Formats: sequence, C-alpha cells, structure tokens
Amino acid sequence: MEVSCVKFSVQDQPEFFNELKIRVNRYFKKNKISKHANFNMKFKTAFMLCLYFLPLILMITGVVSSLWPVMLMWVLMGFGMSGIGLAIMHDANHGSYSKNQKVNSAFGFLLNFIGGYHINWKIQHNVLHHSSTNVEGFDEDINNGLMRFSPNQERKGFFKFQVYYAPFLYGLMAVYWLISKDFESVIRYGKSNLLARQGLTLKKALVQLIINKTCYVALTLALPMIIIDLPWWQILLGFLVMLFICGLVLALIFQPAHVVEETDFYVVDEESSIENNWAIHQMRTTANFANGSVIFSWLIGGLNYQIEHHLFPYICHVHYSKIANIVKKTAEEFSVPYHYHKTYIAALKSHFSFLNQLGTGKYDRKLANL
Repeated sequence: MEVSCVKFSVQDQPEFFNELKIRVNRYFKKNKISKHANFNMKFKTAFMLCLYFLPLILMITGVVSSLWPVMLMWVLMGFGMSGIGLAIMHDANHGSYSKNQKVNSAFGFLLNFIGGYHINWKIQHNVLHHSSTNVEGFDEDINNGLMRFSPNQERKGFFKFQVYYAPFLYGLMAVYWLISKDFESVIRYGKSNLLARQGLTLKKALVQLIINKTCYVALTLALPMIIIDLPWWQILLGFLVMLFICGLVLALIFQPAHVVEETDFYVVDEESSIENNWAIHQMRTTANFANGSVIFSWLIGGLNYQIEHHLFPYICHVHYSKIANIVKKTAEEFSVPYHYHKTYIAALKSHFSFLNQLGTGKYDRKLANL
C-alpha cells in the first residue's frame, strides 16, 4: 500500500518563497558563510554528548555509586538525551549539520544510542511531518488517539481532561518510543512502502531495530544494574526518570511550535490536495517563540525558530537567528502570516489553552459561531 503525498497549490503566491530563497542565499553568499555547522555548533555537539555520556561513564566506572549522586546522573542524562535529539541528531538527519553526508549519517545515528531508530525518525519527521504539517491523516505528530491536537479530529469525552494529563503523557513519550512505538512504526512504514523508499525491507528494518534496542538497554540499563551497588529498582527508577525528562522536554519544545491557538489545521480534498502553496502552508501551521533568548535557543537547537527550520531544514540551526529577520520582513511584504510568541511561557500558555479548548469543545463552538 503506497502512502499518497499531500499536493500543494503552485498558484498560491509562489513568488513569496522564490523571493525569500533569493534573499536568504544572498545573505550567506554576501557574508561568505557556510549553511552548515560552525564552531558554535561543534562546541554544542561536544557539550551535549558530554552531558549524556559522561554521567553514564561515571556510573559504570564506579566513580559515582551512591543513591542521590546516581539519581543526579540520570537527571543530567535526561537533559543530555533531549539535547542530542534537539541540537545534534535533528540537524544531522536533515542533512544540514555538514555538507559531508557521512558526517550527517554518523551524527544522525546518535538517535540509536539514546533509544530511538533513525530510519523511523527520518520517515515520521522529515517525510510526514515536514511535508504535511498539521494535515489530518498525514502528519503523525498530531495523531496519537489519546489526545486531540486538531479541530479536524473527533472529540471524545475524556479529551476534556487532556490539558491536565498532557504533561504526564508527554513525559512517557520516550518510554513509549523505546518499548513500542518504534516497532509499530516500522511495521506500518513497511506496509505503506515508506521503508522501501529508505532502501530497506521490513525484515531488515526489524532486525536493525531489535539489535539497536537490545544494545541500548544492555549499555544504559543492564550494565548499570550489574555494576552499581544499588538495588535494581533504584537503577530502573533512575532510567525511567531520564526517559521522562527527555520526553517532556522534547514535547514541550515541539508542541508549542505547531499546536497553538494561532496556527491552522487542514484536511485534504478528494485528490489529497491543499489550497496553500507549500511555503505558505508552513507559515500558517508553524509558530516561533522566545527568539530573543540566546541561551534558551542555544540549548534547544534553535527550534524556537521553527518557521525558519520548516522553510529551510537544510540550513543548520545556528544560522536561524540571522535569517529570521529576512523571513519576517519578506512575509510582511507579501502579507503572509508570521506567528510568533515573545516568550516561551506565552507559547506554552497558548499550547495548553488550545488543548483545553479542543478537549472541552470550546474551540468547535467558537468556529460554529464564526
């Protein structure tokens, strides 16, 4: 079974993105800057890798062995795990870390060292999410059955509580990926021919996945249980704390970029078409936040510049702050929306307010009264 792709209009202001690309390319050419990683990015890579792997090394070498220091190591690993995902692997699997694809492949494979599967991520994120952002039935980021992320989805009775249980489910996201989701996704992508487009058969992908998961659990959970002189359940608790922190951080960075009050949500017509031009669609379905916070942006891999990322995923995130003004100015000239929250708190507020409106039906009533 082939998965159909969303078809975008080529008539809807194509001049906007054409002009924007010219201006962005001019910026890099004028300043003689590579679109890939610079020293800042390389330093960040070393920092995030150390934040994850150094605590693990300290535990399995016995340098840290008592309860509370061990728990602190798991907490640091949780932030390091999310940091690798947000600030290294993300760029690498988009091909934007380096012009050398072997380097991109190597850093992209880091996802397997933190419990994921890089092939699944490329399909779900690069193929499905980026090409069909906020499109019902295509963007898997807004489809999970336990929460209502789009007004185009059926509202179930228990969704009225989703604003309260959302943080808990967000925290469990990495646990779900590790235990079940990757296997579900591989099987689904195999049946829909998406694995074949990555040059893999379902059997080969399952073998890779099982090997990767086994090695990850052996290194990150089983080995600490064997070496550290603490009860097994305390090690397991620390491991789950790490996963919970990672899942919560990832969700609370990605969700305020798309599932907020200001962004739009779509369904395709009978021909799988959308009325928007692709670039216009990205502008309507994506929002930036906290662009004035340099340190925050550095830590989360520039993903508070989500608009720039969706328009130019092949550009390393360390450059987003510089091209953001170009994007915003061009959008204003062409009367294209540029959604933006001044602070991260404002973005979170918009996200959870929207979740509440979707869950209680308030949003639906608002639409009905328009």
